[in-house]
Amino acid sequence: MLEFSHAIQDFIETGGQVLLVIGVLIFVMWLLILERIFYYLRGHRQAVTAAVQQWQSRTERNSWEAEQIRSALISRVSMALGGNLPTLQALVALCPLLGLMGTVTGMIEVFDVMAVAGSGNVRSMAAGVSKATIPTMAGMVGALSGVFATTWLKRVTKRERVTLAQQLALDDSQLQLSA
Repeated sequence: MLEFSHAIQDFIETGGQVLLVIGVLIFVMWLLILERIFYYLRGHRQAVTAAVQQWQSRTERNSWEAEQIRSALISRVSMALGGNLPTLQALVALCPLLGLMGTVTGMIEVFDVMAVAGSGNVRSMAAGVSKATIPTMAGMVGALSGVFATTWLKRVTKRERVTLAQQLALDDSQLQLSA
């Protein structure tokens, strides 16, 4: 376990401070993703059940007022379902930008080494190049994993909204009788 800790510490030192920020960002992003998954598995079913019960308890389900209530019920459940998806999308977009910042800071270190030691010291420049590439890779990995997760979450959100809309159908039989 101690060797693993040293390996992580060396990796973070090699990538620079930006890598630490990217790591924290990815950790927060995945906490929010897991929170959404947990909500889909637990809380969403309760919200749908409550909305369906509220809709079924109405005696009249075919007027303009009933349609507005139906829309409000669907919107409330959809807003809870979408929860922090915009925040997740912002964090996903931030990952490659922080990776780019790591690239820039690593290249600045390469140029500093070149200015101090001359252009012939390849070993000194290698550390700066490593500092430039590791944060870029970490930012891309975080962004890709976040894109896949948010795409799946948005697809589930859309599917659940359509399913709820079908469950809260307006009574067409009464509309046809009055026409």
